[in-house]
Amino acid sequence: MNLTNNFIIAMPGLADPLFEKSVSYICQHNEQGAMGLTINHPTNIPFSELLSQLGIHLADESLASLPVYLGGPVETGHGFILHSNDSDSWKQTMRINDEISLSSSRDILIAIANGEGPSNFLITLGYAGWSGGQIEREMEENSWLNVQAEKDIIFNTPYEKRWETAALSLGVDIHLISGDIGHA
Repeated sequence: MNLTNNFIIAMPGLADPLFEKSVSYICQHNEQGAMGLTINHPTNIPFSELLSQLGIHLADESLASLPVYLGGPVETGHGFILHSNDSDSWKQTMRINDEISLSSSRDILIAIANGEGPSNFLITLGYAGWSGGQIEREMEENSWLNVQAEKDIIFNTPYEKRWETAALSLGVDIHLISGDIGHA
């Protein structure tokens, strides 16, 4: 099972505060492990403050209060930009599929700040990482549901509704699920 371009949705019983009620978008998954970004846990850092810390001028003030998300507990000092594939001109970009790419370079932040970036984007600090076989074990332990990712959930659904909406895309009301594993 390859989870690239899937959401993993935290089960209601997942008590880890970093992943409680989280939706993570899996950017890459192979036998060595998985890398993803949690897309529904905003930090208290607005986009304008992040840019200020990086010495980047914000020309498009309409973006000042955009949230910066905690992408995961790994490398929280490093930024990642999940974005639509409007252009392939950004440095350090990994194309995930025909619609979505992941970038981690300063040039895309400058373009966004100037109103010249991709039409859809989500900025995170840090990422979530799993070693080989770890995410599969966690799914067997009933920690996660998975479903094919939807671009609209990432970029257009309010962050506080992404957990429920991602589960609904699987046909599941997440509030009606038990986190317990049944055994016969």
